Amino acid sequence: MHVNPLHPITYLYLGLLCCLLLLPSCESTDTKGASYASNEEVHREFFPEEAPYTRPNSLIEAIERPSPWVDSVFNTLSPAERIAQLIIIEAFSNKGPKYEADVMNLVKRYKVGGVIYFQGGPVRQAVLNNRLQAASKVPLLISMDAETGVGMRLDSTVQYPFQMMMGAIEDNGLIYRMGAEVAEEFKRLGMHVNFAPVADINNNPQNPIISYRAFGEDKLDVTAKSLAYMRGMQENGIIAVAKHFPGHGDTDVDSHYDLPIIPHDRARLDSLELYPFRELIKHGIGGIMVAHMHMQQLDTTLNLPSTLSKPIVTNLLKNQLEFKGLVFTDAMVMKGVTKFFPPGEAEARALIAGNDVLERLNSVPKAIQAIQHAIAEGYITQEEIDRRCKKMLAAKAWVGLDRYKPIELENLYEDLNPGIADSTNHALAEAAMTLLNNRKNFLPIRQKKRQRIATLSFGAVRPSIFQREVNKYGRIGDDFVISRKANAKEIKQLRQKLKGYDLVLVGLYGPSVAPSNRLGYSKEATQFVTELARSNRSVITLFDNPYTLNQFPDIHKSRVLILAYQAHKHAQVAAAKLLFGKIPARGKLPVTVNRHYQYGHGISKDKPLLAVKP
Repeated sequence: MHVNPLHPITYLYLGLLCCLLLLPSCESTDTKGASYASNEEVHREFFPEEAPYTRPNSLIEAIERPSPWVDSVFNTLSPAERIAQLIIIEAFSNKGPKYEADVMNLVKRYKVGGVIYFQGGPVRQAVLNNRLQAASKVPLLISMDAETGVGMRLDSTVQYPFQMMMGAIEDNGLIYRMGAEVAEEFKRLGMHVNFAPVADINNNPQNPIISYRAFGEDKLDVTAKSLAYMRGMQENGIIAVAKHFPGHGDTDVDSHYDLPIIPHDRARLDSLELYPFRELIKHGIGGIMVAHMHMQQLDTTLNLPSTLSKPIVTNLLKNQLEFKGLVFTDAMVMKGVTKFFPPGEAEARALIAGNDVLERLNSVPKAIQAIQHAIAEGYITQEEIDRRCKKMLAAKAWVGLDRYKPIELENLYEDLNPGIADSTNHALAEAAMTLLNNRKNFLPIRQKKRQRIATLSFGAVRPSIFQREVNKYGRIGDDFVISRKANAKEIKQLRQKLKGYDLVLVGLYGPSVAPSNRLGYSKEATQFVTELARSNRSVITLFDNPYTLNQFPDIHKSRVLILAYQAHKHAQVAAAKLLFGKIPARGKLPVTVNRHYQYGHGISKDKPLLAVKP
């Protein structure tokens, strides 16, 4: 049988087929069983995956080098939702279900970027926060205006001193320690931003809103203490926000109720008010809050708050001072802005001016609508909104919201009231006690055998913590209390009762535990304090704002005068210890009160006035 020879091409095909069939079973001696790489493996070799994102040390670095999460979230947002990311709404955890439903509606309907919490309780806030986060398309940036820690807003939690009291402390390490503890409280409550420190220089005794909230009147002290507080928070993962740019210390108008007018020129601002902000920026502050003030030397536009001023926010803060972090407005519900600009228009102008985040609005829908109109009219571009949205998302990634977890409710109270917080509060109070008068070295009190001592608290309804503490160290005959509003008859009765005592330990209190600007003493009560000051048998301690010393004529004639700054429990304990020589006097007056008591005044002892027996 004749067989036709195969065509040469056929032989070629057969050879290729054999090679292909043999390939899977072939093994190279130098690859030890490795097969050829798949297309996916080859792709990984030539296009390696991006290295895992490592959180930068500072928020500024996180903004400049954002994580992949930022773009992935940003790409899911509509233009309107990108605007909403720049809005922080208020929330209270003590207003009930109807109020909370309104807050929930803003989160779900408008996709706002964050929440600022005010009064309430820790468990109620944590429960509400978990619900809001679960409902939010993008994790919410949670903030609080907590200058003295979460106890400034929430019951059953720790409250640290106001900044004026800390201004008396020479050891700034204590302030860093407090900032670190505040950061732990914030993280335990699922919060990320604290609107603190107050970096204003309070050089106006008539200031109705800053005053005891500031560290004092010296720019170097204010800066050093602001840096310590900032570092304590930011080195422990919480964004610090310095306020109130460009400086709210020298005004006698409260921007909550009106628009303050600041007349100072740029040279003055550069040398004083701007100094702390400039230094905080150099050292990596994450956020700055802009105040509602009219700075006529920086922007001549009539009645224009600094929050709405492009020369102030963009030109000065962002360009000249080179601030790269988040720029927050002060609350947009304050009269300092709403007096001249209606809701919606105010928020649009604030973004046009250069702010990144709008805080506490009158109307979220009006704001979004007005901002959209501003974009359509060319006052601001969508691209600029997008850049700020990405800054906001970068901040969320830096605080860990790319790995969001709900707040654990178990042991919340215990975790928010650690023993170390009490220890820190005692250390702060003891370091702040300021001895203004100690004529003939009267302190420490060394009670003589037959000496009769009484205690007296003005402004208390029952014996105070101070009086109870004094009883631990001396043989006290009686503890007296009298109202700040006492009338002539009540004063006369008290004067009669005190006649039999050789020494009266007097505590002066204001209307609340927090410091005040006006003590509200009646004419008769004020006169009796003056009478006690002139006597040679009274030791006086003021548990309030240093400036209120001016409400008592001749108080400078006191034999002993101690400034304890506020009626904080730990301050009352420390004051009693100081009287009996258990702790040294180390505090320095952080502000000038009058010609008798000026900045830096304070009789200082570097050891306890009286050695404590073991």
